[in-house]
Amino acid sequence: MSTTQTPPVLAAELAQAWADIQRYHPELPDLAAPESLIGESSSACGHELSFERLLHEAVHGIAAARGVRDTSRAGRYHNRRFLAIAEELGLDHPEEPHPSSGFSLVTLTPEAKRRYRPTTERLQRALKAHTAATAGDTARSFRGPAARHGSSGGGVRVKAVCGCGRNVRVVPSVLAQAPIVCGGCGKPFRIPDVVAAS
Repeated sequence: MSTTQTPPVLAAELAQAWADIQRYHPELPDLAAPESLIGESSSACGHELSFERLLHEAVHGIAAARGVRDTSRAGRYHNRRFLAIAEELGLDHPEEPHPSSGFSLVTLTPEAKRRYRPTTERLQRALKAHTAATAGDTARSFRGPAARHGSSGGGVRVKAVCGCGRNVRVVPSVLAQAPIVCGGCGKPFRIPDVVAAS
């Protein structure tokens, strides 16, 4: 496969992988804009584009087709309804939910790995070629708002608190760049240490 692959070619590979999932799950709606998955992630669904992430997005697609509310907290927290559909699609999960993203961190089961091996290999080749083709981007290339502002491009936001008890939701890497100061008390917001339950 050529290393000069362009996003439209990668979009076609994503559409083909989606069609492969639809073969096993016909109620999955068509993928309207495969190229939307190529850029940076801005959700709790993960940052790296992979077949696993595509299958994760398919869970959301089936939930939408069924009219199931599979997330809360503005789409960050993946609930047990998400988990039930994820299991149908061959995704495994941790025993306990993540405090802020729920069951978003799913992985392929061994059976799903076998079922989708050709699809996964084809998509990995396309992603490698796309990465190689875009690695030579110059400073003049448009990288989107996240790159321009130096933020993480989204991700899981956590609660940061100040001295007077006010709180904001922020991506930890953004808070690490410089303090965010409370307009009420003048103290910086900080992410509290997580205390393990005894």
